[in-house]
Amino acid sequence: MNGFAEQHDRAKEVLDPVAYDYFAGGAGDERALADNENSFARLALLPRVLRGGANRDLAVRLPGAPDALPIMVAPTAFHRLAHPEGELATARAAAAAGTVLISSMASTVAIDEVVAAAHQVRAEAPVWFQLYLQPDQQVTAALVERAERAGCSALVVTVDSPVFGRHERDRRNGFHDLPDGYAAENMRGLPGGPAEDTRDIEMSPEISWRHVESLRAMTRLPVLLKGILHPDDAHLAVGLGVDGIIVSNHGGRQLDATPAPIEVLPHITNAVGGAIPLLLDGGVRRGTDVAVALALGATAVGVGRPVVWGLAADGEKGVRDVLERLRDEFDQALALCGGRRCGDLTRDLVVRRGFGGGW
Repeated sequence: MNGFAEQHDRAKEVLDPVAYDYFAGGAGDERALADNENSFARLALLPRVLRGGANRDLAVRLPGAPDALPIMVAPTAFHRLAHPEGELATARAAAAAGTVLISSMASTVAIDEVVAAAHQVRAEAPVWFQLYLQPDQQVTAALVERAERAGCSALVVTVDSPVFGRHERDRRNGFHDLPDGYAAENMRGLPGGPAEDTRDIEMSPEISWRHVESLRAMTRLPVLLKGILHPDDAHLAVGLGVDGIIVSNHGGRQLDATPAPIEVLPHITNAVGGAIPLLLDGGVRRGTDVAVALALGATAVGVGRPVVWGLAADGEKGVRDVLERLRDEFDQALALCGGRRCGDLTRDLVVRRGFGGGW
């Protein structure tokens, strides 16, 4: 549990074992889950020296977040299973750290309350809304309207989930539904259901690029697609005019046979050619991992499980500790690589361990 062993161990100690397995687990044999972290260990940074500069500028420009830390909170569900304050604590911590929170559609706190909590800390704190496109377009439209009304500054559409991944830990534990008193609050009172009831989040293999086009027609918010691993899909996304791509294998929770995102990032970078921002999530556990990802073409990275471990271990303070540690480690890595700003991290600074060859 590189980088955050203490938070992980404390979280495992305090969490209900079923909730721990939900957060920690991946799909199938969890090979993709393990490889997400292990892939960073196969890469090394080849620093430049004697470039001078006492101060470093860590800010990056993202859709709906023009001055953000390049370390974001990736969308993860059900934060109240980790801590009573749930997404409220996470939102306040992300706002204090000066970074973007991507709030999950499966949040246990409604999006308007999440955004309000972030804005209590910092008025312009960026919150993006993660969205699964629903087969019923009226439901998708209602969710988009809620995100807009709440003050979200971008939409992140998860596109790697035509069906649910096979989670062996959850099957073993019989974890199918949230405990009494918890709900996916964004799914409450949507078209086609009673006002006080929550709808299920539906996965559908019929969701297509046509649905992304329809989404773009119904909102002025920037739209990013999360879960792209194939360069041809990256080409299609650029052609469709989306505002960003998040290279991700869903934290190893969907198709267990996928490669680690950091392994495919250079190919996606080549395919996109700088036309739109690229982000990455999956396996980031150290500030040096952030530096590697940015050198290979990412504008920013998302962090999921470490945030949950921090939340479970120590609530809002625990999340802030995770984000601040990653920021400090990244700042140090940037300095040691001879950089003054994030754009100084370039592909020639990354090599494979034991081989010496670059990308």
